[in-house]
Amino acid sequence: MELRQLQYAIQIAIERNFSRAAEKLHIAQPSLSQQLSKLEKEIGVLLFQRSTNSVELTHAGALFVEKSQKILDMVEQLKKEMEDISQMKKGRLVVGSMPITGSTILPLVVPAFQAAYPDIEISLVEETSANLETLTMNGQTDISLLSLPLREESLVYETLLEEEIVLAVPPKHPLAASNEPIRIKQLEKEAFIALKKGQGFRKLTLELCQEAGITPNIVFESSNMETVQSLVAAGMGIAFVPYLISKRSFSELFPVHLTLEDRPTRTLVIAYRKGRYISKAAEAFVSTMKEVMGTIV
Repeated sequence: MELRQLQYAIQIAIERNFSRAAEKLHIAQPSLSQQLSKLEKEIGVLLFQRSTNSVELTHAGALFVEKSQKILDMVEQLKKEMEDISQMKKGRLVVGSMPITGSTILPLVVPAFQAAYPDIEISLVEETSANLETLTMNGQTDISLLSLPLREESLVYETLLEEEIVLAVPPKHPLAASNEPIRIKQLEKEAFIALKKGQGFRKLTLELCQEAGITPNIVFESSNMETVQSLVAAGMGIAFVPYLISKRSFSELFPVHLTLEDRPTRTLVIAYRKGRYISKAAEAFVSTMKEVMGTIV
């Protein structure tokens, strides 16, 4: 049994399709099929049920893939420990991030990190907060940029920053000229623009409204905060927006950002799986991130 065969089985399980798995693994499909057959013959069990239209894991296959992920993760951690012990400057760091938050923070952090550590390869993984927690728990990222609260109990974290939540309104909205903090309760009859389900910030929007005793009237949804900002600027509704996002202008149309009463915040953290070895490269990346964020918040 070879490590690459474990990786092959995992990729087939992810894709549920030999052609797509072969493409992701950068090998020919016949070679992939041959390696899987060789593996199944060696261990004496069928890992996948194949049909014309689908590829499904058997019971043994599900167990094999689960254990294989753990084995490959342990091998990767061992490599990182050995690299650190030998003080190698080269290495690879997998950083997970929520798309919206990452698009604001990582363009500031990555150049600073690469200037200090030019031989460390950074691989970025963008996912919704729920999916990203799962990837982090499974060891598929070294560290991940997430916001509290975390759903997965196996994750630990370091606090990066407390980011204020502000209210975005159209330039001609009656509230746009307000000099006073806005009570969320007074937004009860407003049209809201929100991110789509699965995005962590959408959940935060609903929680802020619930705490104020209102149900937001969501008239538009988007998976992109830039689109949310543009729709607000065009007069289509209002939206809660992270402070760092509010500092960016996406188009000629730009909403007005107002302070909310009680100044609600969200906590951004760097999370990783409990007990996972944290490489010197990961520690350096976290340190760089904290330094950069400290200069702009």
